[in-house]
Amino acid sequence: MASSSRHVVVVGSGIIGASCAAELTGRGFRVTLVDQALPGGTQAASYGNGAFLSPASIIPMSFPGMWRKIPGYLLDPLGPVAIRWRYLPRLLPWLWRYLLAGVTETRFRRTAGLLNALLRDGPDRHTRLAALTGQEDLIHRKGLVYAFADRAAYETEGLSWRVRRDNGIETRELDRDALHALIPDLAPSYGFGILVVQGAHCTDPGGYVAGIVSWCEGQGVRLTQGRVTGFLSEAGRLSAVCTDRETLPCDAVIIAAGARSAALAKLAGDRVPLESERGYHVEIPNAGLGPEIPVMPQDGKMANTMTRGGLRASGQVELSATDAAPDWRRADVLLGHLMRTYPALAARRDELVVNRWQGNRPSTPDGLPVIGRASGLKGVFHAFGHGHVGLASGPKTAEIVADLIEDKAVPAEIAAFSARRFR
Repeated sequence: MASSSRHVVVVGSGIIGASCAAELTGRGFRVTLVDQALPGGTQAASYGNGAFLSPASIIPMSFPGMWRKIPGYLLDPLGPVAIRWRYLPRLLPWLWRYLLAGVTETRFRRTAGLLNALLRDGPDRHTRLAALTGQEDLIHRKGLVYAFADRAAYETEGLSWRVRRDNGIETRELDRDALHALIPDLAPSYGFGILVVQGAHCTDPGGYVAGIVSWCEGQGVRLTQGRVTGFLSEAGRLSAVCTDRETLPCDAVIIAAGARSAALAKLAGDRVPLESERGYHVEIPNAGLGPEIPVMPQDGKMANTMTRGGLRASGQVELSATDAAPDWRRADVLLGHLMRTYPALAARRDELVVNRWQGNRPSTPDGLPVIGRASGLKGVFHAFGHGHVGLASGPKTAEIVADLIEDKAVPAEIAAFSARRFR
């Protein structure tokens, strides 16, 4: 069956779903994009992330020796990783797998290598996608800076930076003078930096996603609001996607519904341990200052990026139910870090406008997304669970899934992203 006569339903209009729709449209497929909310809206992780397009984001959250930190995470609700006590019983199986995923350096390096396959040319892919969709002004390729108090602080993360270099990521060391020449507003307490040369960023992630979808609609993609309730099949192959509003006959479906993908994957024969790794941001529209090149101050583990909405600080990891009420104290932790990172901002604290946001990253315990064919129903494809790297890896994920739909050969390492790994 020719691509032009094949119909693919994409469930989810975040960066993964939008990228899939754009890729499939370019290959001549007929595409319907289904979501409960509007693309690029504040409900989406794609809206509120740190806006980094970083080849260096290959370092998994689970690392050797992390198990020693779990008691501290439980006791400190405002630390870099927080676990809500009432959620702990449900979370324990996921958390055990999470710790095992990075328990040895070998496992840590394996995960980083697999993520590198998704991220290494992410800035190039986004440059092309932005040009295709008429949004060149949203992608900036100036590099990304990681700021440290001094070289000794950098060396405490030695394994992570060795792994990055071993995966071909180009970096440049910045002494105090070079760091402050690039980021003049930075506090003098930062005396050493690393520039990720190929890094890039997006100045409006939510608007970018909405723009991709708008371009797709202009190419004939149908965008429909609705909640997917199930799949119809004939002889073990998908025949239609059912929503709460209509039935959509189709040849294939891509599950790219972010943190709500696990229930749909289960209908297609795969049990995926997916949790909501909740993140926060604060954005100051009247900051009057900020880094021209995005910065990750390593004492705060937060992305500082100038966006269309102002100076944004994004980060935090909170493990809790998707629908739990936000703990805005965690956003205020980010705000406090901003004040310490940029002293001139702290001097104007009382006059600042601060917008706060909380969203849900879809995260697997092993730090790898779920990409590939479903186990129990032909014609169903997974593209979810990207955690912290969804924005950066969207176009590459779309290429992989489109190749699978077309029965093209894909690199052997793609098998590591299969949902079957959780059996």
